[in-house]
Amino acid sequence: MKPTLILVVAFLVSMITVQAQVIYVKPNAQGDGTSWENATGNLQKALQSATEGTQVWVAAGTYTPTMGTDRTVSFELPSGVAIYGGFQGTETSLDQRNIEQNPTILSGEIGQPGPVDNSYNVVFISNSDENTIIDGFVITGGNANAEAMEGVRTRSGGGMYIAGGSAKPQIVNCTFTKNQARDGAAVYLNGRTGECSPKFLSCVFKENEAGLDGGAVYNDGRKNGLSNPVFVACEFYRNVGTYGGAICNASDTGVCNLTLEGCTFVENVAFLRGGALFSLNGDEKCYLELADCNFNGNYPDDQNMVFVSGSARAEAYAVEKSTP
Repeated sequence: MKPTLILVVAFLVSMITVQAQVIYVKPNAQGDGTSWENATGNLQKALQSATEGTQVWVAAGTYTPTMGTDRTVSFELPSGVAIYGGFQGTETSLDQRNIEQNPTILSGEIGQPGPVDNSYNVVFISNSDENTIIDGFVITGGNANAEAMEGVRTRSGGGMYIAGGSAKPQIVNCTFTKNQARDGAAVYLNGRTGECSPKFLSCVFKENEAGLDGGAVYNDGRKNGLSNPVFVACEFYRNVGTYGGAICNASDTGVCNLTLEGCTFVENVAFLRGGALFSLNGDEKCYLELADCNFNGNYPDDQNMVFVSGSARAEAYAVEKSTP
């Protein structure tokens, strides 16, 4: 056999292998996940069995991290695994799914009805490469309300907690709504002593509430860490925090460079500073970059709508008057 033909055959075999690495999940299904007809109903088990290169296709429905009451259990996304929601349960390709018509919900609503005993973090990601993807989910009902040290999971990132070491996942087409935490109600990015640099693409952050800072997102680059997230075409609506109604960006001796491109901030509220954004620089290594962003109805407005202590650069952003 000629070398060229050998390479072609090897390529085709590898493609078949890659295409076969899909686990199918449907609510209440009893199968082993090898097809839609034989789907598993256990998303947690599917993620635990997934290896690098695996895709997990999840049909519309509501999924919780545990059927019990252990608040510390989260959906943990392994490195190199891509998980996709928005399926009806018959599709044969990713482009056939419809996220709006087939809402796929990851919920922290465990235990008794109401948020008090909900999961601390609905989704947890750590030490993940850029091929780690979560796409097409509604993430809701997380409640990181414990009394704990700053940055600890039980008080941070009710919807999603991303830990450094080296974390570069992609979060795409996801909606974070009605999550609670002391810091970073929807998402907490912990770059302390490591790197946490995820990309958020076309995500919506709506009606999340932090008791302290970062109504939607808290970006933590302290303790010599590195946390450089990028948000592209994301929308922030009616999130509430003390510092940073939508986002709190903070560093002391570490680096936290926050990039926002084509994002929208509407009616977010901070009780003290930064109705939309609060960026605090402790050691001249905290940088905020805005491009083509829109701000409308955030409170407080004027000087406090975007509060920056450190460096910032803005290109083509629009601001409309806020109302209390």
